[in-house]
Amino acid sequence: MSNEKNRRKTGSIGEEIACEFFSKLGYEIIERNYQYGHGEIDIIAMDREILVFIEVKYRKNLEYGPPETAITKGKQKLIRRTAEAYLYENDIKDQECRIDVAAILHLSGTKPEISHFINAF
Repeated sequence: MSNEKNRRKTGSIGEEIACEFFSKLGYEIIERNYQYGHGEIDIIAMDREILVFIEVKYRKNLEYGPPETAITKGKQKLIRRTAEAYLYENDIKDQECRIDVAAILHLSGTKPEISHFINAF
């Protein structure tokens, strides 16, 4: 399997875990994998009255550090730009929004550990 396909499969597993986690918290999942240009929002959901853009980082080991460390300043900028495009494309105005991060560490033989960073950046 190519690296790209393997990365996508791993990302999909993380997104499934995150969707289940957020659904249990009462979030309403609106959309997954919204793309605009080079950017992508993994999950878009409603947390009561707040529109939440969720970035999911999933790792099966700590070889490259905790999952949340993969969200660089450049990645943050791209996520913000993509979220703004979503609001524009869907003609959403005067809506409270935030960006959350779900950092999932799923070591072999263990239950996934989920760190939820509310209003992460």
